[in-house]
Amino acid sequence: MRFFKKTSIDFMSLRNKMYIVSAIVIAAGIASLVMKGLDFGIDFLGGTELIVEFENEVSISDVRTSMERSGLGQAEIKTFGSNRDILLRTEEQGAGTSIGERIRAGLTEQFPDNQFSVLKEDKIGPKIGAELRRDSLYAVIFSLIAILLYVAIRFHFVSGLGALAALFHDVLITLGLLSICDGLFPQLNLEITQNIVAAFLTLVGLSVNDTVVIFDRIRENERNFKTMPLIDLINKSVNETLSRTIITSGTIFIVLAVLFVLGGEVNRGFAFTLLIGIITGTYSSIYIASAVVVEWNDRTNKKGRKKA
Repeated sequence: MRFFKKTSIDFMSLRNKMYIVSAIVIAAGIASLVMKGLDFGIDFLGGTELIVEFENEVSISDVRTSMERSGLGQAEIKTFGSNRDILLRTEEQGAGTSIGERIRAGLTEQFPDNQFSVLKEDKIGPKIGAELRRDSLYAVIFSLIAILLYVAIRFHFVSGLGALAALFHDVLITLGLLSICDGLFPQLNLEITQNIVAAFLTLVGLSVNDTVVIFDRIRENERNFKTMPLIDLINKSVNETLSRTIITSGTIFIVLAVLFVLGGEVNRGFAFTLLIGIITGTYSSIYIASAVVVEWNDRTNKKGRKKA
């Protein structure tokens, strides 16, 4: 199945404009990260988190009153999808499930005629939260290094650099947009949890998959068109893999969109992260990974001519 039987789009001629677009988005994301930061979940902060569902709608102010009576006035409280579902989080530590019991007791006292059920309860110690943050960072870094080595060995070293640049590009843009959207649309609940870390590792794999497909076609065309200039060779290879890229990325995008809309609050952050990742991954395979190879080749040829 092919959407485009034959295309001849000059992708590489647009690379300088695309550099500017990427730079603007990354700069906006970094600005948001510096000013706002990231909203970490209980996995990384430590403390106790409860998600409760009431029979009838409640107001945040009444829930906060119950938390203050329980001695947990600094707790974070927000709706989790509807005004019946409430997320309560506190970094206060206690033995066993004592904090969770205090929260339930306060809610029972505040809402005697509005029954509720606990949908989820998590308790993470501060030491475990710090270890999870460190291990998650190591997981992303080691995966990037492994991919650099794989692409460099399978193709060329400069190809590995291009793939690594594309992956850093995808991670930075996705992380920045998560921070921006979490600030603009807090109802999305885009907290950094273990699910989000898993989404980042998944988008790294999806991005490098597109990159490898394009590089593999470039290597194949190098054998068949030995005298063709590199920039034309890359344009030809991207055009030849364009239909496959649209089918693969498009089907994944549709599934993630459905998961984002219908998958519930728990899966929303994961789906949103991968929705951004599948777009940036497809884009960066062409305008970052392949463009790095072009830029490297141009600079190498210029240096060679100067020496001659």
